[in-house]
Amino acid sequence: RRPLLSHSHTSHSLRLNSATARPNSLSLPIKGTDLWTLHRDGEVKLRMGESGPEAEPPLTVNQMFTSTVQRFGNYNALSWKEGEQWKTMTYNDYYKTCRTAAKGFLKLGLERYHGVGILGFNSVEWFIADIGAILAGGFAVGIYTTNSPEACQYVAENCQANILVVENHKQLQKILQDKLPHLKAIIQYKDELKEKKPNLYTWAEFMKLGRDEPDAQLDDIISSQKPNQCCTLIYTSGTTGQPKGVMLSHDNLTWTAFVTGQDVSLTDADKLQEVIVSYLPLSHIAAQMIDVWLPMKAGGVTYFAQPDALKGSLANTLREIRPTAFMGVPRVWEKMQEKMKSIGAKSSTVRRKVASWAKDVGLQTNLNKMELKPLNYRLAKCLVFRKVRKALGLDRCTRCYTGAAPITKDTLEFFLSLDIPLFELYGMSESSGPQTISLPDAFRLTSCGKVIPGCKTKIFNPDVDGNGEICFWGRHVFMGYLNMPDKTEEALDSDGWLHSGDLGKHDQDNFLFITGRIKELIITAGGENIPPVPIEDAVKEAVPLISNAMLIGDKRKFLSMLLTIKCQVNNETGAPEDEQTPEAVELCRKLGSNSTRVSEIAGGRDRVVYAAIQEGINRVNEKATSNAQRIQKWTVLEKDFSIPGGELGPTMKLKRPVVMKMYKDQIENIYKEVLTPTTPDNPLPSK
Repeated sequence: RRPLLSHSHTSHSLRLNSATARPNSLSLPIKGTDLWTLHRDGEVKLRMGESGPEAEPPLTVNQMFTSTVQRFGNYNALSWKEGEQWKTMTYNDYYKTCRTAAKGFLKLGLERYHGVGILGFNSVEWFIADIGAILAGGFAVGIYTTNSPEACQYVAENCQANILVVENHKQLQKILQDKLPHLKAIIQYKDELKEKKPNLYTWAEFMKLGRDEPDAQLDDIISSQKPNQCCTLIYTSGTTGQPKGVMLSHDNLTWTAFVTGQDVSLTDADKLQEVIVSYLPLSHIAAQMIDVWLPMKAGGVTYFAQPDALKGSLANTLREIRPTAFMGVPRVWEKMQEKMKSIGAKSSTVRRKVASWAKDVGLQTNLNKMELKPLNYRLAKCLVFRKVRKALGLDRCTRCYTGAAPITKDTLEFFLSLDIPLFELYGMSESSGPQTISLPDAFRLTSCGKVIPGCKTKIFNPDVDGNGEICFWGRHVFMGYLNMPDKTEEALDSDGWLHSGDLGKHDQDNFLFITGRIKELIITAGGENIPPVPIEDAVKEAVPLISNAMLIGDKRKFLSMLLTIKCQVNNETGAPEDEQTPEAVELCRKLGSNSTRVSEIAGGRDRVVYAAIQEGINRVNEKATSNAQRIQKWTVLEKDFSIPGGELGPTMKLKRPVVMKMYKDQIENIYKEVLTPTTPDNPLPSK
C-alpha cells in the first residue's frame, strides 16, 4: 500500500491540493496492519506503547461493561424522572436490559456493521439502544434532534441503518418520508404511537421481542468482537459539506474512558460514587464520553435532565442532583453568569459590596495560589462562595468543565472570582473526545490544559511565535471516516498523526493554548492572516451588551463585524426574542438609553448605544497588533444567533459559513460604502 499523503508544508494551505497525485487504492492488504481504515468491517493497528497507559490491555465495550457489573452491580447506574419521582436502575439491570435490546435488534434483522440510528433527547432508552447496538455487532449512531429530514436521511443511508430509534411522533415524521433501502424497523421510545404502521414498534413491544430470544446468537457475536473494530459512528455536524462518519473502535471508547477517568481522578463507586447530569446532545462525542463511558468505567450514576434543560430547567435539575462533576458548553456558563449578574444588579448595596469584595479576593487568590492570604479567602468562602455554589447546585462539584466551543476570558474570570475554576478541555470527535484537560493542580487561565496521559500533541509547522496546526497521537485517535478516502487522508498524515485544523501553541510549561481555526482564518485582500476569535472575544468583553460577534474580512480590504444584543430566549422553541435580558436593560440605563428591545437598537436606531459600542470597539482597536487587525465598520443585527435560527451548531458553536450566507445583504452593504483602509500614510480617524 502506498503511504497516505502528508499535508502540504505551508502553514495556511494545509488542505491537499486537488492536483496532488493520490494513491490508486486505499484498500488494506491485511486486516489490522494499519492505523486507519475506510471500511465498516475494517480492523486497525492500535497505537500501543511499551509501558504506562499506552500498554493497557485493549478491551471491548462488553468487557469493560461486564467488569463494572462484577465490581458495582448493585450500585445505581441511571436515574430519570417520572412526574416528580426519580426512578433508578442498577448496573446489573442496566447490563441485562442492554443485552435484551441487543437481542431485540438481532430479531429485527440488525446485520453486522450496520447502523442503529438514535434520534431523540437524552434518556435511558438512548443509552440502552446505543450499547445494545454495539453488543449486537452493529454501530451505535446518534443523530442530532435538530437535524432536518434530509440530514437524518443522509446519516441513516450513510451508515446503512437497519433500525432507527426515535423519541416521539415529531422525530418519527422526519424518518417516514424517507426511502431508506437498508431500513427494517423503527422503534419509538416515548409517547403513544399516533398511527400503526408495519415494522413500527413501541419501546415495550421492542423489549418484549428481545426477552423472548435465546442468548446463543448474541453470545457468539459478543465473543467474536475485537477491540480494534468499529462500534460507534459520530457524525460531525459538518459546517461545510456533508457530515463525515467518524469511526470509533471499542478500544477508542474503553481506553479513552480509562485514561481520562484516571487523569481527572474520578473515584470508584465503592469509595464515593460520582454523579453526572446528562443534558448535552448525545450525538456529540463530549456527551457520550462524559455521560455514558466515563461513569461506566468508574461505576458512577448518570441522571437525565429534562428535555427543556438548555431552555431553562437545567438550573433546577442541578440543584436537585448536586453533581460531583459537570460539563457545560460555554453558553451554559455564560447564561449562569448573566443570571447571577441580573440578580446581583437587584440585590441590596451591602450584599453587593460583600459579594464584590469576595469576588476580588477569590480571583486574586486563584490567580496567585502561591501568595495566599488565607484569612481573607476563608472568610470570603464562608460568606459568599458556599452560598453561590449551593444556589447553582454545584456545592458537591469538584470539577466544572467547559469545552466544545471557545469561552471568553471574562466568563472564566467571573467564575474564578466565585472560587469556581472552569477547567477547559479540548479535543474532537476524531480523538474520541479529549486531547488536553485542565486540572486543579495544572491550570492556566484561557489554556485548555495539558495532553492526557499516553497521548502526544505536536505543533505542525510553527511560525515565529510558535503557532501552528495542533496534531494528536494516541490510542484515542479514530479509525478513519466511513467510505471517505479523501477526507481521511486530509485528517491523518502518513505517520498516523491526526491534524486537527486548529491553530495553537504551547507555553514553556507545556500548557496548550488554542489561537484559532485554520479554516476560520481571515486572509485579508492585503494577505494578512487574522484569527477572528480573540478579536471577537475582546469586543464582547469591551461591550458587555453584545451577545455574539462575528468578524468578517476574508479577501476584503478591511475588517468589519456583525454584532447581536443580549436578549431573552423563548423557552419553548429556543428562538431569540426582541426583549433584552435584564442585564442588557440595566447596561442601557447606565449609558442613558431607555431601550428595552433589540429592535430599538438595531440598524442605528439608538444613537447612545451605538456611540457606546463604537467606544468599546475603539478600545479594542487601540490594542490591535497591526492596522489590518482593526475593525473599521460594524452593524447590529435585528436578532441574536441561535440553534433554531441555524447560526449556531448543536454545541452553540458559531457556524461561520451559514452566517455569511444568511446575512449576505448586510455584509455587502458594509462593503458597499467605500472606506479607504487605514494605512500608516493614511491614518483615518478612529471613529
